Amino acid sequence: MTLRLVRLYPLPLIVAAGLVAGLAARFVFAVPEVGQWAFLTALLAGGGPLVVQTLRGMLRGRFAADIVAMLAIVTALALGQYFAGAVIALMQSGGEALERYAMGRASQSLEALLARAPKVGRRFRGEQVEEVPVHSIAVGDLLLVRPGDLVPVDGEVTEGISAVDQSALTGEPLPLHAVRGTLLLSGSLNLDGALHMRAVRAAGESQYEQIVRLVERARRERPPIQRLADRFAVWFTPITLAMCGVAWLVTGSATSVLAVLVVATPCPLILATPVAIIAGISRAADLGVIVKTGAAIEQLGRAQAVVFDKTGTLTLGQPIVERVQATDGVAPDEILRMAAAVEQLSSHHLGRAVVDAGRRRFGSIGTAAEFHETPGSGVTGLVDGHPVAVGSAGFFAGRGIAVPPRPDDHTTAFVSVDGRLAGAIEFADRLRHQVPSLMQRLAVLGVTETVMLTGDREASAEVIAAQAGIRTVRANLLPSDKVAAVEELKRRYGTTVMVGDGINDAPALAAATVGIAMGAHGTAISAEAADVVLLVDDIARVGDAMAISRRMRRIALQSITVGLGASFVLMVIASQGLLAPPIGAVLQEGLDAAVILNALRVRYSRANPRPPHPPSIV
Repeated sequence: MTLRLVRLYPLPLIVAAGLVAGLAARFVFAVPEVGQWAFLTALLAGGGPLVVQTLRGMLRGRFAADIVAMLAIVTALALGQYFAGAVIALMQSGGEALERYAMGRASQSLEALLARAPKVGRRFRGEQVEEVPVHSIAVGDLLLVRPGDLVPVDGEVTEGISAVDQSALTGEPLPLHAVRGTLLLSGSLNLDGALHMRAVRAAGESQYEQIVRLVERARRERPPIQRLADRFAVWFTPITLAMCGVAWLVTGSATSVLAVLVVATPCPLILATPVAIIAGISRAADLGVIVKTGAAIEQLGRAQAVVFDKTGTLTLGQPIVERVQATDGVAPDEILRMAAAVEQLSSHHLGRAVVDAGRRRFGSIGTAAEFHETPGSGVTGLVDGHPVAVGSAGFFAGRGIAVPPRPDDHTTAFVSVDGRLAGAIEFADRLRHQVPSLMQRLAVLGVTETVMLTGDREASAEVIAAQAGIRTVRANLLPSDKVAAVEELKRRYGTTVMVGDGINDAPALAAATVGIAMGAHGTAISAEAADVVLLVDDIARVGDAMAISRRMRRIALQSITVGLGASFVLMVIASQGLLAPPIGAVLQEGLDAAVILNALRVRYSRANPRPPHPPSIV
C-alpha cells in the first residue's frame, strides 16, 4: 500500500518527508544546517516540477491559480527561504494529488460498467461457428446471433424469426419483428430466437461505429470548462502582484515581497475546490451516482437547460397494456382475460405484456386449449370453449377478418372471439413514477428549460412529455440531430445537461456541458461518453446530483471567499514588513486546515431532500 501511494503521489510525499526531516534536524537534533539542506531538497524535488508545469501552462495561455505559488517557490529559492518554499510546494502538489485521487476513484467505479461493450461476433466457417473480434468481420460474412447477443455489425437476416430490441439505437421502445430480409443495426439486442444474418457493412462503417465517431468528434469540439479556482485566479493574481509592488515600495526588501507571495499563495483556491470536489463525488457515490470529472460536478448545479431522452430514460422502455377497446359487444375486461389466457403460452414480448396486465386485473386468467402460434404474427386457442385469436392486422387479414384502419400513434394487437373481431389492445411505454416530481425539483434548482429529444414517433413523444411536465419536445431525431439540438441549447442557455441511456444518445451526452447516462440498464458507449453515470435505475438521482453540486459550489465559494479575504489581510501586513516568510507559511497552513475542514462539510451533510413522489402512473 505504501509503495502504491509513493508511485501515485510522489511529489507531496517527498516534500512532506523533507519538511519533517528538516524540522526534526533543526528542533530535535539541533543541527540547523542539516535542516536547511533537507528543506532545500524538498523544495527542489517538489517545487521544480511544479514550476516547469506552470510555465508550460502559461505558454499555452492558461492563466491558472498556481502562478502565484510558482512565483513564491522561485523567490523562496532565490532568497534562501527554503522552509517557506517547501511549504508552498507541499500545498500545491497536495492539491493536485487530491484532484487526481478524486478522478481515480470515479474511474475505478466505472470499470465493471464499461466492460459490457460488445467485442466479438459469431461467424460461420462451413458448419462450424467461431468467435471472432468484431473488427475482423467482413462484408458478406454469415453470422449467428443468439438470443441475448448484441448484433455485432449491420446485417440482413437470412434465416430465423426473433424480436430485436433497437431502442438503444432508435429510441423506439417496442422491439423490431425480425424475419428473413430484415436489416439489423449493430448494437441492437436479439431477444427471442436465434438468427442467421449476413454482414452488409464492416464494423468501421456500421451504425455503432458511426455513433462512436460522433462521440469522439463531440468530445474534441467541446471547449474545456474553466475551473472554479482559475476563474478567481484571473483577478487575484494581479492583486497579488500589485501588493508585491507595494511591499517593495514600502520596505525595499525582497524578503517582504516573498512574505507577500507566501501569504498570497492561493491555498483556498488550491485546496478548497479539490477537497470539496472529492467530498461531493463521494457523497454522490453514496447515492449510486458516479461523477467522472471535477468539472462535471462543478457545472451540474449551474444548469439552465436539462435535456432528456425518452425511451429508457423518462420511461421504463418496456411495453405495457394502455387500453382495451371493445368493438363487438364483448366487455373490455373479458377481451383482456381471454387474450391473456392464450398469450400466456406465447414467447412474444407483447404477449407477456398482455399476460402481466391480465394477472394484475384478475389474478387468475385461466388456460387455453389447442394453442397455436404463428411466430411474429399472432396466436390462437380455445378459452372456455370459444376460439380466440390475438395478433396483427395482417394476421387477421389472412384469416378473412377485416380490421379497420387505426391511427399510427400506438402499437396495437387485435382480438377475435368466435371468428369475429371483438376488440383491440393498445400498448404504450410507461413513464417512470419519479419523473413529475423530478421536473418540479429541477425548477426549484434553477432549471429554466426542460426538453425531450427522441428518435421515437412524435405522437407517443407528446403523450409522455405531457405526463412528465416537459415543455419542449423534438421527435424523429437521428443521433446527429440530437447533437445539433444540444449545441443550440448550449448557445441559448449556457450550461446544458443531457440525460440518456442508449447508444444513439452517446454523441449528445458527449456534446452537452454535462452528460448523464442511465448506467444501470443503459449501454456501455453511453456510459463512456457521459460525465456522470447513474448506477441505480432511478432518474430522481439527477436531482440529487444537481443538489449536491449546488451545495458543493456554495461551500467551496465560502472557503474561497473567506480564505482569500484572510490572505489579503495577511498580504497587507506582510507588505509593511511586519511578517517574516516562515511565519507567513505557518499562518497559511492554519488557513489551509480551516479551508479543508469547511470543504469536508459537503461529504457529511445531506443534499436538499426530495419532494414526495406522486402516485405511480400506469
